[in-house]
This record gives sequence, structure tokens and C-alpha cells, in this order.
Amino acid sequence: MNKFSKLLFSSLITASLAVASPLQVMSQAAPEEVKQHPAFPRDVIIIDAGHGGVDGGTSFQNILEKDITLAISQKVFMLLRSKGYHAILNRTGDYALSDDNHWLKSRSRHQKDLAQRKELSQQIPTLVVVSLHVNWSRNTANRGGLVLFQKEGRSVMLALAIQEQLDQLYGLKGSIKHGRPFYLLNQVADPAVIVETGFLSNAQDRAMLTDRRGQLKIAKAIVNGINYYLTAI
Repeated sequence: MNKFSKLLFSSLITASLAVASPLQVMSQAAPEEVKQHPAFPRDVIIIDAGHGGVDGGTSFQNILEKDITLAISQKVFMLLRSKGYHAILNRTGDYALSDDNHWLKSRSRHQKDLAQRKELSQQIPTLVVVSLHVNWSRNTANRGGLVLFQKEGRSVMLALAIQEQLDQLYGLKGSIKHGRPFYLLNQVADPAVIVETGFLSNAQDRAMLTDRRGQLKIAKAIVNGINYYLTAI
């Protein structure tokens, strides 16, 4: 059983769902889209913890984006579960999702990683996809959260809801942005957003991003936004 299958199996147990057998990734060709699966009687919220393994993401000294995204993603997962939502994480540890991609014939590790992230939303019935990342700027004064959306109405609504909560947390007035060049937003059919949880290049943001209580505050803001969106649609 590869990490992708173990992840789904673990998530199913956590969500207290009846499982016939763990999902298996096809090894020769990209799997066809699946919108019904006996293991998932309800649509789920997919939390995409950005980067992982060899891909550390952005960094500051010994602080890596991949560790921050995983920590916040785990908190988002637990908060969503506490509210009664069915949610899963696409990675639960420090590993690259590209390692589990045996179906895409590409020499690019990055492309295989992105394709594997998209694959999860095709294998199970998906409500929304929320991908968590950490921002960086040469201008160290830039700070706060930023939500990127698809060119799709529901994605815009979800982005606005999360952005408002992050703005309240950071005490700023930000604006959502169309994530035109981002693979995940272009390839995922379900409503999806990328949440830049703060700027690692800014001292104030960095203090919150690396502090457990700060990470929990960020996770609560994201969950409040998701909850507002789902109760409004």
C-alpha cells in the first residue's frame, strides 16, 4: 500500500466512515474522474498541505514552508471535524506526493506532485479544495493573508469568505486574486482556492506562522471562512 492509499485509509478511519477497501492509484494511465465512492457517503473538504519532502517551499533561515503548511493544515482538519464536516488531508507527514504518482509519465517531479494533488479530488466526491501555502516577498513590509481563486463563481465566494476572516486576524484589508497561472486552480473541477497564510519574509507574520497559537488562529480564520461559505451557498 503506497502513501496515497495509506492516507485515504487513515482519513477514513478518522472520519469514522465505513470502508470496503482503500483507494488504489492506477499505475499506467491517469484515472478517470470518479464522483461516487462507497467509502465516502458525503462530499468531503480536501485540505491540501502545500509542498513536502524534498520540496521545502519558501524558507527563512531554517524555517521551511512545508512544515508550516502541514501544521496549519492539521489544525484546519481537526477544527472542521469538530464542526461535523467530513474532511481529509492529502498528506499527514513530511513526504512528497510525487513519490506516490506512478501513473503520470513525466520526468518532472514537480508536475507529478501537482498531478497527484489534483488526483485526490477526482477519486472522491469533493465539496471544496483548500490548498495552504506561505507567501514571500522581497519587500519585507508586505504582510497578511492572500487567497487565490479559480475563474469560477463558487471559488470566488469561498475566497472572499476566507479573505475576510484573514483580514480580521491580521488587521488588514486585503484583496483576493485570480490564480491564473496555478496548476491546481486550473485543473481541479470542484471549487478550489489557494490560501497564502502569511508572509514568511515579514517578521510579524513569521512570528504568527511559527507559533502554535498563531497557527491555530490562522486555522480558525480559514475554517470560519469555509464554514461561512458552506452555510451561505
